[in-house]
Amino acid sequence: MNKITAAITAIGSYVPDYVLSNKVLEEMVETNDEWITSRTGIKERRILKEEGQGTSFLAIKAAQNLIEKAQIDPKEIDLVIMATATPDMPVASTGVYVATQIGATNAFAYDLQAACSSFLYGISTASAYIESGRYKKVLLIGADKMSSIIDYTDRATCIIFGDGAGAVLFEPNNEGLGLQDELLKSDGIGREFLKIDAGGSILPASEQTIKNKQHFVFQDGKTVFKYAVSGMADVSEKIMQRNNLSHDDVNWLVAHQANKRIIDATANRMGLDESKVLVNIHRYGNTTSATLPLLLADFESQLKKGDNIIFAAFGGGFTWGAIYLKWAYNKN
Repeated sequence: MNKITAAITAIGSYVPDYVLSNKVLEEMVETNDEWITSRTGIKERRILKEEGQGTSFLAIKAAQNLIEKAQIDPKEIDLVIMATATPDMPVASTGVYVATQIGATNAFAYDLQAACSSFLYGISTASAYIESGRYKKVLLIGADKMSSIIDYTDRATCIIFGDGAGAVLFEPNNEGLGLQDELLKSDGIGREFLKIDAGGSILPASEQTIKNKQHFVFQDGKTVFKYAVSGMADVSEKIMQRNNLSHDDVNWLVAHQANKRIIDATANRMGLDESKVLVNIHRYGNTTSATLPLLLADFESQLKKGDNIIFAAFGGGFTWGAIYLKWAYNKN
């Protein structure tokens, strides 16, 4: 009997309608299109504007898109993993609500939070459930409403982030396709460089924390950039070496869309031609947990059965890693 591997068999995505362009940001903070583009590669990002809608709204839309495209019965889904850094609310799991709303009434669900590496870690987690043999359909959703935690008077962060969601379905594979290897890392040294100070158990919300704007994302950009460049490039190179992959063997790099310069540095270390690097940061900015599945959704028609894909991500905490996966299907 062939070993069961966990393969991606379907993709769904959703981004809000409202486009926040660099031109609009020029009117909000002291910045300009040339400065933003040259330093980040971002031209625009999508923002969920509607009152009373959070990350679950984005996630539900992406999951419904997948279900419709793949023509699956949501009652067949065994598990929903919700990768997010911006849950709807504390305590009550966003993933549980999403599962119910999409009709996955036979699934159990929970949230997974590893900042911008949430979806990457989720690939590892979803695959382990499939490889155990106990679960046949695991839905992994990456979604974040980053606009809910961004200070739009802070030009260091407001130019970077956007809202969006992507979903993938994992199923058992007996052809040796799907997840092949993973190299996941974390280091608590990053705790002070990318964070939200207030709202947790150390510093609960108060009138003072709101006045001090401590519920917004703070980022020490230079330090995070330095660690991200070395971290993502290191693990991507190592996973290639560990699996005897040359730059010719790798078909695609699916890297977290945080900064175009970080993506380029990772690709250069791997020796990859630009044509093998999937990029949509110019359209969406950094959607945190959604960047990897949004890439898969945007480029699905170019992915071929048997393609060697390297996923890579870096997030606050610090969390980072690389995953080697063989693509399992051709889009009809």
